[in-house]
Amino acid sequence: MRRKYLFVGQILLLLLVASALYFGSHHITRLPAPIRLPVGDSSSNNGSEGSKENTGSSYTYSGVISAENITRYVNSIFDSKSEDLPRLKCPDIPSPSRYDSLRTSATAPENGPETKYFFAIDLRDTVTLLPRLLGSVVETIKFLGPASCALSIVEGNSHDGTYDVLQAIRPALDDIDTTYFLRSSDIDPKEGDRIAKLAKLRNLALQPLIDGNVPGANEETTVVFLNDVAACTEDILELVHQRRQLGADMTCGMDWVYVGEHPTFYDVWVARGMNGDSFFEIPADGNWNSAWNLFWNNGDAKASLNAHKPFQVFSCWNGATVFTAKPLLDDASSVRFRGPHDGECKQGEPQLFCKDLWFHGYGKIAVVPSVNLEYSDANAQKIKDLKGYTSRWTSESGEEEGKIEWNSSPPENVKCIPSYENQTFRPWNETLG
Repeated sequence: MRRKYLFVGQILLLLLVASALYFGSHHITRLPAPIRLPVGDSSSNNGSEGSKENTGSSYTYSGVISAENITRYVNSIFDSKSEDLPRLKCPDIPSPSRYDSLRTSATAPENGPETKYFFAIDLRDTVTLLPRLLGSVVETIKFLGPASCALSIVEGNSHDGTYDVLQAIRPALDDIDTTYFLRSSDIDPKEGDRIAKLAKLRNLALQPLIDGNVPGANEETTVVFLNDVAACTEDILELVHQRRQLGADMTCGMDWVYVGEHPTFYDVWVARGMNGDSFFEIPADGNWNSAWNLFWNNGDAKASLNAHKPFQVFSCWNGATVFTAKPLLDDASSVRFRGPHDGECKQGEPQLFCKDLWFHGYGKIAVVPSVNLEYSDANAQKIKDLKGYTSRWTSESGEEEGKIEWNSSPPENVKCIPSYENQTFRPWNETLG
């Protein structure tokens, strides 16, 4: 009898997680709620309330987290060696490094500042993850060249002190000469059109770049868009490196979640291979019995995954992505995150983003399987121990790098999964003309 109840409990757990995956990443849906800008800020400046020029000195901390703990978080974020707060252990970037070519000059260009790297993040109630996530972002910024980087964060109604810490890091970012945009939003994806609202939240993080408020940003700027993942500095740098090395328009990692003892690929609702299919098969009854069998019908992708080599896909997000700013800033494309059009397959905003990239000629989209991510420090450590840190699979400078023979045409049809019992292949460009 006890075994029977245990079995039923396991089935319910699988259905619960499967439901979460079907509706998209819960790590983004946790975003939402009331605007809480520093006193005196105006919402009329197109989303740049938290720009470096505005110190937010009149902001009053919520009291949810003590001033002492705020200081501990800030110190941990800016000190890569700090062990004061728990976080995923990450390796140091060696010197010389395979990433040295990504670094910018310490001296400002003669024609003024130039932002070569734009970091975008949406966060809610993630204060315990900030030492690892923002710690890695800050370390990446320091490595690449702080004056050539900008950081944009959208926070949504956190109740754990996340906004307090995000506000408190401003002086330290000013000290290293990095442009910083911080904004809170009252957009709530739990009410109304969820995908459209998630798209708005992602666009808010990009807004300073789109509105021309980032000093010296242009079509050559690289966008680094992160979910609330426990990422190492080398994970971020590898995605940036591979985008340049491969000549890709967009690169993604692989993200995982623990349903039980073993990890499962997370972003299955968004990711599609070059055969148009999902990364693993989910039958009409919604069971995940095949979740371990990634790319069961896509031999080339499976071989590249097993070899830890990048491979082309139709769409991905997978916890962290790096893409060129050109399709955002080029008037001919002006790609944005969006919800489905009337008559279009109901799908996640990252998949629609990739679909629009293909439509405008930016189809060099690749997964970098050496980058493996999870959404908590503890489980990320398990993922790194199981699948290896990125540096385990990457070669040093001078050794031969993997290449991709890019397919310029997307799959004719792509799987649409509005529900598990209603899965069909539909034209990749439906409603786009």
